[in-house]
Amino acid sequence: MSEQVTQSRRVVIVGAGMAGVQTAVALRERGFSGTITLIGAEPHQPYDRPPLSKAVLLGKAEGSALDVDFDALRIDLQLGREVGGLRPGAHELDTPAGPVPYDTLVIATGAEPITLPGIEGVPGVHLLRTLDDAERLRPVLERQHDIVVVGAGWIGAEFATAAREAGCAVTVVEAADRPLAGALPAEVTAPMADWYAEAGAELLTGARVAGVEAGTVVLADGRRLPAGAVVVGIGARPATDWLEGSGIAIGPDGSITADERLRTSLPDVYAVGDCASFPSGRYGERLLVHHWDNALQGPRTVAANVVGGDTGEPPQIYDPVPYFWSEQFGRFVQYAGHHTGAGTLVWRGDPAAGSTWSVLWLRDGVLVALLAVGRPRDLAQGRRLIEAGARLDPERAGDPGVPLKAAAL
Repeated sequence: MSEQVTQSRRVVIVGAGMAGVQTAVALRERGFSGTITLIGAEPHQPYDRPPLSKAVLLGKAEGSALDVDFDALRIDLQLGREVGGLRPGAHELDTPAGPVPYDTLVIATGAEPITLPGIEGVPGVHLLRTLDDAERLRPVLERQHDIVVVGAGWIGAEFATAAREAGCAVTVVEAADRPLAGALPAEVTAPMADWYAEAGAELLTGARVAGVEAGTVVLADGRRLPAGAVVVGIGARPATDWLEGSGIAIGPDGSITADERLRTSLPDVYAVGDCASFPSGRYGERLLVHHWDNALQGPRTVAANVVGGDTGEPPQIYDPVPYFWSEQFGRFVQYAGHHTGAGTLVWRGDPAAGSTWSVLWLRDGVLVALLAVGRPRDLAQGRRLIEAGARLDPERAGDPGVPLKAAAL
């Protein structure tokens, strides 16, 4: 790629969250010297999301701004600017302030929370996705309201943890028969249900919300739960509605169906982070990963392919071992891999006998996923074993006194 072409190219990134910011940074690290424009819908400096449900929510931090010098990196940061559409034929984005032209476009718009129908305009109902959400909820915790949390997934558990730490009375309402029903099998989540009661929170499973009134959550069975505040945490979906009519292929889950290089169905357009799914050769299926590590790793692949496409470098394939963590009820929970279709479950430690334990998923003897509760060494070793496609001795792997790496065949 000639220096003249490099300097004249315009890369526009839509979405100023972790994935968008890291894409811009990775482009500069790769030597890209053209124009980079980073467009964010929120007015705040780009920030990290995990602290929102912890330090920011509890008033232990004022914010979680990312430590990036945008000026020094010559990144044109445009905040508080909504993008309403994409016109690929013109290589332009539509915004209220006028069109934004691009040569290469990276979509990193993340995900948006799923809401309960009928809650619009009901006072005291909250979501927890943005910095503004966390700041609105902080005084709610300070006043120690009775709080009803709708959804016992990862975000619901993390918020319930913070609310109990703040001294609030907490009831968690879950439509499924157990917490984390959409993420983990029943035998793994069974011990997690006890964590709520241990922390002083009430967990109601098999409980559907029929409606929310001011100060009350009404369940489908007629029960009425007093609620000084209601926090809805029932999942998120890719923020892709603005792409309707653009010609970009969207999957049934609402995600942009990127290829193994994180390219979309349109030329010169990439997608990364929570808004995009990708085909995993490692797991033999398309994955949609709504976790922080995906927003950190994917941008490196996008940057390598944007720059490499002009320099003739071999394309970079995105096929990570998914990873995430959660802090809830005094426990550090970590997960690596993808367990769907795994045939064998191996326990390391007994949840009934101690506070630390791990679960391994094996497919034909190969470690494909791992959940570790308070056992970070298991996670670190297991993640490397998954990346290597290692086969394990199930008997040795099931002994919590044996280092996991020592169970590899």
